[in-house]
Amino acid sequence: MRKDSYVLGVDYGTDSVRTVVVNTNNGDTVASAVFYYPRWKQGLYCNDEENRFRQHPLDYVEGLEQTITACVKQAGPDIAAKICAIGVDTTGSSPVAVNEAGTPLALLSEFSENPNAMFVLWKDHTSLPEAAQINEHAKKFDVNYLQYVGGIYSSEWFWAKLLHVLREDEAVRKACYSWVEHCDWIPFLLTGGTHISQLKRSVCAAGHKGLWAEAFNGYPPDPFFSSLDPLLKGYVDTLGKDTYTSDQPAGTLSKEWAAKLGLPETVVVAVGAFDAHMGAVGGQIEPYYLSRVMGTSTCDILVAPTEELGGTLVKGICGQVNGSVIPGMIGLEAGQSAFGDTYAWFKNMLLQPVKELIGASSLIDEETKTKLADELSEKLLPQLSAKAALLYPDEKDEIAIDWLNGRRTPDANQFLKSSINGLSLSTDAVKIFRSLVEATCFGARMIIDRFEQEGVPVKGVIGLGGVAKRAPYVMQVLSNVLNRPIRIHKSEQTCALGAAMFAATAAGVYKKTEDAMLHMGQGFDTIYEADAAKAAIYDLRYAQYKKQGAFIEQNSNKL
Repeated sequence: MRKDSYVLGVDYGTDSVRTVVVNTNNGDTVASAVFYYPRWKQGLYCNDEENRFRQHPLDYVEGLEQTITACVKQAGPDIAAKICAIGVDTTGSSPVAVNEAGTPLALLSEFSENPNAMFVLWKDHTSLPEAAQINEHAKKFDVNYLQYVGGIYSSEWFWAKLLHVLREDEAVRKACYSWVEHCDWIPFLLTGGTHISQLKRSVCAAGHKGLWAEAFNGYPPDPFFSSLDPLLKGYVDTLGKDTYTSDQPAGTLSKEWAAKLGLPETVVVAVGAFDAHMGAVGGQIEPYYLSRVMGTSTCDILVAPTEELGGTLVKGICGQVNGSVIPGMIGLEAGQSAFGDTYAWFKNMLLQPVKELIGASSLIDEETKTKLADELSEKLLPQLSAKAALLYPDEKDEIAIDWLNGRRTPDANQFLKSSINGLSLSTDAVKIFRSLVEATCFGARMIIDRFEQEGVPVKGVIGLGGVAKRAPYVMQVLSNVLNRPIRIHKSEQTCALGAAMFAATAAGVYKKTEDAMLHMGQGFDTIYEADAAKAAIYDLRYAQYKKQGAFIEQNSNKL
């Protein structure tokens, strides 16, 4: 038995950052803390109507310090003294404009309230025109620079967002030296980086969102970008050619951050990566098993041995990158732009007028109004789920399309909109909710179908994340729609646990990521089995979903 050592896993989600302290021997979580971004919670710097979603770097920095110090205190001095490494995952693509020192511009006084100087969150779709232009521009070159990102570039990704910000904001354009992903900036911050050249860019972010590929010996050359728009000239040169897997150290804690966190400067900081990729590791992914991280959106991860995948390229996904999940294997990524967000949208739509009426009521006091509104918000989706579970599916039921935030995969198209068909006077909130749940599950089936159509088998499905752990109705419908069993991982925090596994590997506790997964993995506690009779009905409804989706896509410019 090796000596006890501990690592920190830091997981930056859409709404909050969570940090855990994990025992490297057995994966036990001995401390945890969460920090909800205060500026984001207030809705600052965002505009739903424009699909603009920005996050201030101070939310990230404050959350980093507060969650780690809380964990260190909670763990106690004996355990804190044995913390040897930190791993970090973030949402993505969530990049930011930085100066030559690697400082996000929003941390400078002159840009502190400028949304264009902040992190452009993954779900920000303001760069739709730029993504469309990149896709057209790529057709002009003999080399297909989009071949490793499914052949279609998305508005959710690195270069489209950079070009949009440069075009929109002259002041940011003049001050911006380089463009950096959130998952790369946090390790740079912790290790005390003072120049952008010191920043270690992850192969995960660079490959899946930034067009970096081994076949190109790095990123596409500068002429590819500068001929798209001269504003991009020189940016690729600030990125460097090298990328790193997350089992590698980015460095050790700087003196400043060691003092802030109450940790020694010897603590190793691992190279960062995206949350779903580390979540797949925390959820003990296996070759050809689709790991579905289900939260506000989904990110679907599959790994395959390099020699087995060969030259297979899967069209319409979010990329395939060597080492982006497990070093030595190809990581393939897909996903849905709205999953939990779909249910949250419906809940908020129902509650909006109710909350307004409660707020205007003269029958109850202010404290009761607040408690009542909170209670309704907490109980609405569980109530709808319980009622929907009693309904037996029928081919004639209402049917919805899950593109409320556009379509991520297969075949990214963020211009697409959602729909609900088959409404009648007998349609109620429960039936609409059921149709939305089914739609998100049909969207998941489209992803699996695409993998298999392109020659990549899907041997099983692993469910991770908040929806997988807390929405049994959704998971049962998903199993029925896919007509496959779904294993649910025990861990409530697979992304943070995956970050901890990479930290342990980067610190040398384990020689390879698979060893960390074996010793620190927590296993599975639930399996959803498909109902064969309902699966047969869902086959018919899935055909309707595809037909309705095709109609919307063909007529989207005419609607």
